Amino acid sequence: MTGNTHIIGGIAAGLALEQVSNYDSLVLVGASVIGALLPDICHTGSKIGRTFPLISKIVHNIFGHRSFTHSLLFLFLIGMFMNNYISNESFKAGILIGMMSHYMLDMATKKGIKLLFPLNINVRFPVTTRTGSKTEDIVTILLTVLCVYLGFETISHSFILK
Repeated sequence: MTGNTHIIGGIAAGLALEQVSNYDSLVLVGASVIGALLPDICHTGSKIGRTFPLISKIVHNIFGHRSFTHSLLFLFLIGMFMNNYISNESFKAGILIGMMSHYMLDMATKKGIKLLFPLNINVRFPVTTRTGSKTEDIVTILLTVLCVYLGFETISHSFILK
């Protein structure tokens, strides 16, 4: 999936989590965008890879694309790192939900991801699409509609509760 689809997917995941939690909405959703982009640090042409080119090149040279940074192991290590160094629970939850949304979206591509890294097994959904395809455009539109709906829900709950 493209960076824009991952951003929209991260926002949707953050807003969905916000519906069932007491996290700070702005921090949660902002962090979910960061988390949705983070796994592609292994791809030098990605939005985050272009932002941190040296780190991206190193990670890509060691692991390649869609392996370690797209795995449950990486998700676990990021969670452990944040538990030790970051105190804001909304931020931590946003990063992790954004990463999970990234994994889900990339599992909908033909290549899939190495979710169980270091095992060399590609995990993908039974129905897949190509990155940048018309089908991805439809997914992005549907996620955008979901974001609008969940955004209105978030705003309405905020005003009703206050």
